[in-house]
Amino acid sequence: MNATEDVNWLDSPSVLDATVERLKTVKALGLDAGLDFHGRLHKSMAKQLAKALEPHRPLFIEEPLLVEHAEAYKQLSNLTTIPIAMGERIYTRWDAKRFLEDASIDILQPDIAHAGGISETKKIAIMAETYDVAIAPHCPLGPIALAASIQVALSTPNFVIQEMSLGMHYNVEAGEEDLNTYIIDQSVFDIEDGYVKAPTGVGLGIEVNEEVVRRIAKNTEAWQPKEFYGPDGSIREW
Repeated sequence: MNATEDVNWLDSPSVLDATVERLKTVKALGLDAGLDFHGRLHKSMAKQLAKALEPHRPLFIEEPLLVEHAEAYKQLSNLTTIPIAMGERIYTRWDAKRFLEDASIDILQPDIAHAGGISETKKIAIMAETYDVAIAPHCPLGPIALAASIQVALSTPNFVIQEMSLGMHYNVEAGEEDLNTYIIDQSVFDIEDGYVKAPTGVGLGIEVNEEVVRRIAKNTEAWQPKEFYGPDGSIREW
């Protein structure tokens, strides 16, 4: 789940309280939760939030800092026992190499659409395995990317969890479309006891409904990521 909205370079520690309370609520239900910082916090606040969350044992914290700050990842990893996940903003195994070599992350999340497809993503997974780092493919996208990610997951011994966009808020906000809208057999990604069965169809195991894709494409505008601005009008990274 999302950790916070935008946070200033140095902010009141009280802005982090709601995040801690939400984690406590989820844990009280008997569930585990990972918290995605989305790189919205700078180091001074990310350290505080990781410390505040630690007693409540989140499954992991994701992108506690932006990927540009590799040295700060190492500093943060030395301050917390919470597993650190990142990787959706890297593009090759060489981008990932520094984070693996200095043992600053525990879970690598390559995005098959960013990392050049199945081949490069698989190479990233193999490299991560040699550094005892888990793989959790990042995939908030459509059925083709998810099906390809599942193929990588099925052949990766250090695979731990697969992201998928089924029922996610950005689909609901967009209207009628969801992950299964674009495929003919909508049972392929059915979830049973937290698992999706290995696809058995040809190719990636899905068949795209081209008629639906063409219909929706006629009225679909390019999606723009949300931007955050501070009270002074300055842009804050997300």
